[in-house]
Amino acid sequence: MTSSKSLRGRTLRLVLIGGAFASAAGCKTGPTDPGFQENLDISTCSPTAGPFSANVTNPYFPLVVGSQSRLEGQENRVPVRLQLTVLTPTEVVAGVTTRVLEERHTENGQLAEVSRNFFAQTADGTVCYFGEDVDVYENGVIVSHPGQWRAGVGGAIPGIFMPASPEAGMSFRQEVAPGVAEDRVVIAATNESVTVPFGTFSATVRFLETTPLEPGVQSTKVYARTVGLIVDDVARLTSRTP
Repeated sequence: MTSSKSLRGRTLRLVLIGGAFASAAGCKTGPTDPGFQENLDISTCSPTAGPFSANVTNPYFPLVVGSQSRLEGQENRVPVRLQLTVLTPTEVVAGVTTRVLEERHTENGQLAEVSRNFFAQTADGTVCYFGEDVDVYENGVIVSHPGQWRAGVGGAIPGIFMPASPEAGMSFRQEVAPGVAEDRVVIAATNESVTVPFGTFSATVRFLETTPLEPGVQSTKVYARTVGLIVDDVARLTSRTP
């Protein structure tokens, strides 16, 4: 999810603010080295692997139609906001019906980016990422589409967005669009106590994201059970409905 792909190219760096990632008892921690060695097989997300469902119920990334989350923070003293909305219409990508998650990113109150992300879930609960449409805005006008990709186009294939049972140390490719979008994830820890404006959560999964397209750049995201994304670099969950 770019998002999950939120704040693309603007805040892709690891930011730990105010001790938000203080470890809880029983916390499991994996490797924090940004080096990447894939250990989950993304062929489970192949369009021919099915069956897939647009009803995404993975507890760490539930996509309930109509639900909306808002994350807010500051990047270089500039207020940033990310609004995530699970849309009712589905989208067929590479022959698979996917659920659409819209992300609207604003900076200093001005719309900066809108993306539509495409997800489907396997029978075992793995969430697969089938691509995203991206519109970048300047002064209210769409000016570019960086990182836009769809499985089945230009050699792109689906990646794993969220494992069925995430564990520390898992590593996998989220985006597999050569030269366009190549995000990779290492699960750095699970079951950390994380506090955001919306509340404190202990059943969490922390992702460290890198991409060979931007060597040396690292992003962090945290997902909470039954809620989904609660931390996206500088942005923290402030509200969620329903």
